Amino acid sequence: MPTLVFGHKNPDTDAICSALAYADFLCRTERPDALAACCGEINARTKFALQQAKMDPPRLIMDVRPTVSQIAQREVIFAHEGESLHTAFNRMRQRDLRSLPVLNAEGKLLGLVSITKLVGLLLPDYQDIDHARNIETSLCRICEALKGDFQHVYQPEEEVEFLLSVAAYSAEKFTEKIHHYPPERLLIVAGDRPTVIKPAIEYGVRGLVITGGYNISDELLALARERNVTVISSPHDTASTTLLIKCAKRITLALEPDYIAHNEHALIKPLRHALQDSAQPIFPVLNDAGKLLGVFSKSDLVNPPVCQLILVDHNEFGQAVSGAEEADILEVIDHHRLGGGLTSREPIRFINEPLGSTCTIVARMFRQRQIAPDPGIALCMAAGIISDTLHLTSPTTTEIDREILSWLGTMTPVPVSQFADQFFATGSALQVNTPEVVVGADCKQYEENGWKIAVAQVEELGFDHFWPKQNELAAALTELQRSRQLDFACLLITDITTHDSYLLCAGNERIIGAIDYPRKETNLFHLEGIVSRKKQLLPHLCNVLNKVARDQG
Repeated sequence: MPTLVFGHKNPDTDAICSALAYADFLCRTERPDALAACCGEINARTKFALQQAKMDPPRLIMDVRPTVSQIAQREVIFAHEGESLHTAFNRMRQRDLRSLPVLNAEGKLLGLVSITKLVGLLLPDYQDIDHARNIETSLCRICEALKGDFQHVYQPEEEVEFLLSVAAYSAEKFTEKIHHYPPERLLIVAGDRPTVIKPAIEYGVRGLVITGGYNISDELLALARERNVTVISSPHDTASTTLLIKCAKRITLALEPDYIAHNEHALIKPLRHALQDSAQPIFPVLNDAGKLLGVFSKSDLVNPPVCQLILVDHNEFGQAVSGAEEADILEVIDHHRLGGGLTSREPIRFINEPLGSTCTIVARMFRQRQIAPDPGIALCMAAGIISDTLHLTSPTTTEIDREILSWLGTMTPVPVSQFADQFFATGSALQVNTPEVVVGADCKQYEENGWKIAVAQVEELGFDHFWPKQNELAAALTELQRSRQLDFACLLITDITTHDSYLLCAGNERIIGAIDYPRKETNLFHLEGIVSRKKQLLPHLCNVLNKVARDQG
């Protein structure tokens, strides 16, 4: 299982590019299994950056909680639907198995067979003893179970519910007895006794098994061909032959009528309780096409493999990939405030610096280790810095950001300034996305003094695309606040050319009323000179939330 390097939910360019760059750095230094991942849709500008860098996007993984796919044993011993009880039982005995999946010709699961069910078919209850002579199988399967030979064969693959009869009577009594049964279902077991073999053939029985390795005469064989009677030569004595014929029943007769199977994406944690009282020995795991992927037992649920994560551009569980609480957090590389109750099982590397971009931190690691990033990785890191600092114009920008971007510019395949112009000119989020996507794409959730809030942001070249969609965006923001059960939600619309923003709000009226920015409408504020969610807007909102909470008493 690889070590996954994740950016936050609703990833922006810095989250995606820092994950790709840090995974590359780790692969070249101390973790060759590192793999960049993301847990959300990539926006248009980030896609443009990756295209320019000729980089594939991170692997999309929406949940890292352990699933049954991770614990399933893939080398499964199974039975085909056409096999006999004898074949399946020998396979189970050789491998010391208590249960076996049965598959059809297309590889789909038909059910499970168990030792208990097999024994029940071979050793029926005394009350059901009269039905023990009913053998539902084919002549081909019988011959295979006996390791015998066909002297003559007619429709060997046909499935028949045979009536098994052993020629243990006198010839006269036997001949009289078989005429009480339909010949097309009769399977006669006899030794070298022509006096019973001939009347059986003349009656046209479906099959004749000759024990002791004997073959019938040419005259009788010619008669068998004429009457379409299959003749099998068994190398065993009569008692052994009869037992093996009973074992030749088709395996599908032993299928358990009720069994539990799970899709490969089923989560392990709830199964521990759900399956604790189940007597089923193994549990099949199916892929989305319904085919058998593997099996697991209850013991496999005890200590499932735990995903190993490295978090970049965030340090809160609320912003992390789903299931991060159940994973091992190995490292955190970030440039935001601390919060969200992040915990780890062991001491970890935790780097959190007041820089403009996480990509700045990662790029500095390359430089400190004297590792020159490939041109594509260099451009990725440059894109993260350019995006988060508005090309070094945001108040979050530091001298280190400027220095690192200049260093990366010596290795990027295109000039940084040229790339920055093209990057910001790529696709207006307000123009190409629905209001629901806009408010949810780059949206981060926070908890402050008991309040739950969400802050989304879009960066535009002017506000021309905002005004026609203001009401739709307000409705989408209200729905986001309601569906996520938040106290407050807002969207920061930033003009990267003038460094001004508008703040659209939804939720608790007391919070909205306490916001100390010039109000343009009931739920809309003008934030002159405000461009940074992290360094400018969020501190103000935190002060508001603390003030409102104190007033609430």
